[in-house]
Amino acid sequence: MRRRSSAFNHQEEMEKANGKSPPSRLCFLATLSVMFWIMIFYFHFTVLSSNPISNPEQPVSFSSISAKPQRISEAYEALELPRMKAPTKSKPADARQAPEAFPFTRALRTIENKSDPCGGRYIYVHDLPSRFNADMLRDCRKLSLWINMCKFTSNAGMGPPLENSDGVFSNTGWYATNQFAVDVIFNNRMKQYECLTEDPSIAAAIFVPFYAGFDIARYLWGYNTSVRDAASLDLVEWLMKRPEWSVMGGRDHFLVAGRITWDFRRLTDSETDWGNKLLFLPAARNMSMLVVEASPWNANDFGIPYPTYFHPAKDADVFIWQDRMRMLERKFLFSFAGAPRPDNPESIRGKIIDQCKRSKVCKLLECDFGESKCHSPSSIMQMFQSSLFCLQPQGDSYTRRSAFDSMLAGCIPVFFHPGSAYIQYTWHLPRNYSTYSVFIPEDDIRKRSVSIEERLKQIPPHVVETMRETVISLIPSLIYADPRSKLETLKDAFDVAVQAIIDKVTRLRRDIIEGHEEKDFIEENSWKYALLEDGQRTVGPHEWDPFFSKPKDGNGDSVTSSAEAAKNSWKNEQRSQN
Repeated sequence: MRRRSSAFNHQEEMEKANGKSPPSRLCFLATLSVMFWIMIFYFHFTVLSSNPISNPEQPVSFSSISAKPQRISEAYEALELPRMKAPTKSKPADARQAPEAFPFTRALRTIENKSDPCGGRYIYVHDLPSRFNADMLRDCRKLSLWINMCKFTSNAGMGPPLENSDGVFSNTGWYATNQFAVDVIFNNRMKQYECLTEDPSIAAAIFVPFYAGFDIARYLWGYNTSVRDAASLDLVEWLMKRPEWSVMGGRDHFLVAGRITWDFRRLTDSETDWGNKLLFLPAARNMSMLVVEASPWNANDFGIPYPTYFHPAKDADVFIWQDRMRMLERKFLFSFAGAPRPDNPESIRGKIIDQCKRSKVCKLLECDFGESKCHSPSSIMQMFQSSLFCLQPQGDSYTRRSAFDSMLAGCIPVFFHPGSAYIQYTWHLPRNYSTYSVFIPEDDIRKRSVSIEERLKQIPPHVVETMRETVISLIPSLIYADPRSKLETLKDAFDVAVQAIIDKVTRLRRDIIEGHEEKDFIEENSWKYALLEDGQRTVGPHEWDPFFSKPKDGNGDSVTSSAEAAKNSWKNEQRSQN
């Protein structure tokens, strides 16, 4: 043992002389022990408490702590505590972003402004170069190979006024409107829309005023695929350079084509294939295209009504017409205007014509080559006005303009295929088709020789009256008002379509914010999704599956026969305009 220093001995002797005893070595050790426990408590309350245990359900087992000294990291492992990590920018469990992070937030917030009548309804219209619209009208003689379309693009797309020598029409608002003139009518109606904006950041949707129908009509016959596709490719390139496009990649954009969808769904680049490929372009798949006949198997087109001959300028014109249709005496049980399709073995038109000819309560207007009353708006509307039911079988494609002419006349339509109306015009017609129409499956006529007359006679008179009233009440939403004016309170086909697009884009934006975008969407079942009620998201087997299970090409994008149907439709419909 080492000797203490002389200085220490001297201090001890002085303390003894003063009567003091030296401090005990035990006290010194006690002091060290207290300091040790103070440090232990300090470590516990200042370090451990700043990093709480993440799983309180699992109690810490102190028996697992080793008696030998450990590093802090080893102690954490023994306590089964998570290691302290640098904070990470992890997303919450629902992976939602704050609404402010989305470029369309400002547009959604306009909905909350109850003092703004246009809140949530603003439409921004692209200022397209004239080659996409106005130049086509200036060169209107080239819009059709057979007829001069210039007269049909007059009067804002309604065509020349109709004479009323037979008293079939009302005094004003009736025009010889071409069935493919929706491009111009819709564009001119948009100019009267009350909620247009020059600020795209508040727009509920963005309209592209491209005359897609007129564009393809110029080149359907005798032109190669490069010419047919040129304007569509040019349009897409122009749009994708715009800042408005980048907000949603075009999913808030919509355009109108007053033709059937098959004119825009060319499957290959073969020169003999029909139409252009506008609706198959990747950018166009994001946009919504309004057509008079949509594809059951694709999600980027939506059916809107064919234009009729009636384009009222004010509400009163509609009310007067509706009252007139309610008071008419209808002497025929059913009627049909159309021609057979002898080259199409699946067509039931020939059987329908035969049944009508044998019936004493059916009115028939045969539409064949040459002059025919079937091509006269006055003759057609007069027949529909005198009938309780109007037969509407498929034409060359699913749909017919005649269906809308007949409902305009207060005649209850009889459909034979759900693709003729029920899955097409879900924005404009009730989901419950039995309230306004009769459905007789094609096979009942084709294979079972069901009597149309007997089937219609089974409907009680009071039910017929209720159905007719429903049809008449639908008239405002099935017609396009005069584009040079605006109805005061009624919503026409344009208003219904625009609101449907706004609702579609608004739902999509909210789904994006909430992370609810459809990941299990099956495009081939698009027709089923269109029939879902609000809030429903999934589809399953449907009674109409057999109607839409026709063989498709390898990509499942279209029915092979549809292009041929479009071609035949184009040739046949020209006769009605001569």
